[in-house]
Amino acid sequence: MDLLVRDKAFVLVGGTAGMGLAAARQLAEEGAALAVVGRTQERADAAVAALRDAGASQALALTADVHQPGAAEAAVTAAAERLGRLDGIAVTTGLLGHEGIEVDDARWTESFADVLLGTVRSVQAALPYLRRQGGTVVTTAAYSMRAPELARLPYASLKAGVATFTKGIAKAYGRDGVRANCVAPGAIETDGLARMRRLLAEQRGVPPEGVLERVMVEEWHLDVALRRPGRPQEVGELIAFLLSPRAGYLTGALVNIDGGTNF
Repeated sequence: MDLLVRDKAFVLVGGTAGMGLAAARQLAEEGAALAVVGRTQERADAAVAALRDAGASQALALTADVHQPGAAEAAVTAAAERLGRLDGIAVTTGLLGHEGIEVDDARWTESFADVLLGTVRSVQAALPYLRRQGGTVVTTAAYSMRAPELARLPYASLKAGVATFTKGIAKAYGRDGVRANCVAPGAIETDGLARMRRLLAEQRGVPPEGVLERVMVEEWHLDVALRRPGRPQEVGELIAFLLSPRAGYLTGALVNIDGGTNF
């Protein structure tokens, strides 16, 4: 399917790895102009090289820690100026934490900045550009917001905030032609789970193929209908579709991509 994004311009915050990079690669293959924002220049440069090889009409590497005041605005402004326009933004940042409810205020504040405020600042920075000619927003929540566990309660709580924020953007700016949707991934085999697969295989003396799937079902009791983790490119394809004109009447949605997880 032609996504109709050739020469359209998109910023992907968190687009230097994982689901964000997968979305950027899908858009690059369709001829879009892209700016990827990450925390390290080395990873951003590597992502841009891959996107140019994939067919991006333009590809920019930007570094920013968007939970720091002013960083998101500077990155989005630089992207819009250098690309000449801005048609959409996707935000896939927000690190998974492993703390319970008894963490101190400082850790809750840090989670708030990383998981929620980084998304809010990025979208706020993009809105003036998107409202000029209509544009798209895609954010990322998580399946755990509907099945919170004590071990990652700050993360799940703030991802729920991302979903609510995104719905509010859709309602407030739809009159300006802005669409906003939120994706809720389940267990996706990005770098963290890929490392876990290798570690499990090494510890148990078994091949890596199938070991993570068995542990997910038998030990973690993660009830996934497809009985496997998702692949970053599967989420990336969804994000690229939601950013594109092909999703023209879809806004304010929370889209689960979790392999059929039982909440």
